[in-house]
Amino acid sequence: MLASASPARRKILQAAGIEPDVLVSGVDESLVVTDRADELCLELARLKAQAVLTRLRPATEERTLVIGCDSVLEFDGEIFGKPADAADAEQRWRRMRGRSGVLHSGHCLIDVTAVRRAEAVASTVVHFADISDEEIQTYVATGEPLAVAGAFTIDGLGGPFVQRIEGDPSTVIGLSLPLLRKLLADLDLRITDLWTKVSPGGQSVEPLG
Repeated sequence: MLASASPARRKILQAAGIEPDVLVSGVDESLVVTDRADELCLELARLKAQAVLTRLRPATEERTLVIGCDSVLEFDGEIFGKPADAADAEQRWRRMRGRSGVLHSGHCLIDVTAVRRAEAVASTVVHFADISDEEIQTYVATGEPLAVAGAFTIDGLGGPFVQRIEGDPSTVIGLSLPLLRKLLADLDLRITDLWTKVSPGGQSVEPLG
């Protein structure tokens, strides 16, 4: 169960052979206040997973996993979540261009049936291209930067404006697959246990389990 409305996170899981159900947590992200980016994203991931767990627990009898995630960009000692508006996004990009920041993604994985959890933060250094004012304005006008932490993507229109990254690309998109594999192992599970069974022709048939 993915406790997120993010289509990017769902696509990451699908590309890795996992077809998640989605239940949006509805957590008010403004409730968590801290000046540490890693603590903020992990606490929000916990709250999202816990909110979904609370709604599932009376209704589910099958073994169910809930994954909550949250991402923020740490830049110049500041925490950048989603921009407040287009002007905020433009201002951020004028500061970020030609420089680098650290994208933190918090993960909280809960085994609903066993009432066990594993959690951690994945961090990746992002180097931004030195883009022009016109490129910034055109990019922000698409609306994409307004919907994502740090006002950028690497898997969408913002990809050409990221020079390089140091770390796991899926962390920047919002859900680290290598970290998910480790968290599953902490709960005595293998990521291959979650793969969708695939026929020889490539068509998904049924979940493994």
